[in-house]
Amino acid sequence: MTRTRVISALVMAPAAIAAILLLPTQWMSVLAAVVFLGALWEWLKLSDVDDTLARSILIALNLLLLVVLVWGSHSEQGGTTALLQLMTMIGVVWWCFSAVWMRYPSFGSHHESWARVFKLFAASLAVLPAWCALMLLHSGAEDVVKLGLWHLPSGHWWLLTALATVWMADSGAYFAGKRFGKRKMSPRISPNKTVEGLIGGIVMGVITCMVFSLATGISAASLPMVALIGFITVVAAVIGDLFESMLKRHAGAKDSSDLIPGHGGILDRVDSVLAALPVFALSKLLLGL
Repeated sequence: MTRTRVISALVMAPAAIAAILLLPTQWMSVLAAVVFLGALWEWLKLSDVDDTLARSILIALNLLLLVVLVWGSHSEQGGTTALLQLMTMIGVVWWCFSAVWMRYPSFGSHHESWARVFKLFAASLAVLPAWCALMLLHSGAEDVVKLGLWHLPSGHWWLLTALATVWMADSGAYFAGKRFGKRKMSPRISPNKTVEGLIGGIVMGVITCMVFSLATGISAASLPMVALIGFITVVAAVIGDLFESMLKRHAGAKDSSDLIPGHGGILDRVDSVLAALPVFALSKLLLGL
């Protein structure tokens, strides 16, 4: 399993980085929509929407909402990010609410229709703002990052910074938890996660965020703000990961699907990202970076 997991990661990581850095925002938005809607498909399954037709209709409705957001972000005077910013803020509010929900993990664990409705709203409130935040980051800056012979829009690099922060925090949490983990962080939701792993993830995520952000040309005086963004982003990523773990416990599932060898499903790979992107994008906006 470990070998399969490593091989899958070695294939996915370079492809993801190349897409982030090289694709124009229009095509990045399409690719992100495919990935996030794939995660939404798995979320709906975990929410007891077993009928394929019903899931297809819900996916189509969420796709329609994405189209409306794109359409509403353009005007005769040019593009506007107001709707994207609004949806990003809604996403941050939602993840704050989800942290409260996880204090009562049995809420929604039954299979009544009312519980399903809560999870369906939660699915859209997780996926749509994350997509909007991704677009804000990827298209948000007109400066250029110089990496050797490469000249990249700084928005592309900021998006990679956000995702690298989450990826490295996940790795840091895994190794720190494996080596030092003793105190359970959330035994009712995810018994394998430890406080020591959380600390290791925060340290690795903050360092990664600071190092990657230097390529955008920010001043040394801005690094404390970047460190704060990295910290908040990692905390949000943990909330996203735990929330998906809660959904899987409710559904009695080990993974969201078996689509990716050694990694489970799409949702298993992007659960942290769904929560982290709105927090990173809004924090960056509010701090003026």
